[in-house]
Amino acid sequence: MTPTLFGRWQTRLLLLATVGVLVTLPFAMGLIGSGESPAYFCILGYIAIFGLGWDFVYDKIQKYRWDRDWPAAYQLFAGIWEMIFVWCGLKIFVFLPLPIPKELLIWGDFSLHYLTVWLVVFIASQSLMRILFVRWRFFGGEWLGK
Repeated sequence: MTPTLFGRWQTRLLLLATVGVLVTLPFAMGLIGSGESPAYFCILGYIAIFGLGWDFVYDKIQKYRWDRDWPAAYQLFAGIWEMIFVWCGLKIFVFLPLPIPKELLIWGDFSLHYLTVWLVVFIASQSLMRILFVRWRFFGGEWLGK
């Protein structure tokens, strides 16, 4: 079944709050990347916040498709677009505050963190969610309220 907007929001927040936090921990502790920094949790928060807005846009676009479905290739393009948007907000336009100076945020560390979180969350949404929440896909991606 095609996810509803509320289902998209629930799934995004659940996966980022669980799987996303677990993936972010090694980055924040300095085990991966150039050093220990709480900025990775801020970036994860921005991904969640802006993702809610992007999900609204994606839901509207999806309704124009004949099958009202959102193929995995579109999810890949959406992930790339979201990464560029968050990076520009952090480094170029500086409308997103970080607990570190923007000069200390390195593209390589940011992109490694973002892509790792995105890939693990994508895989979890395609596998783990279907195992743990068997009826999740039949309720439009909603796991609460049905």
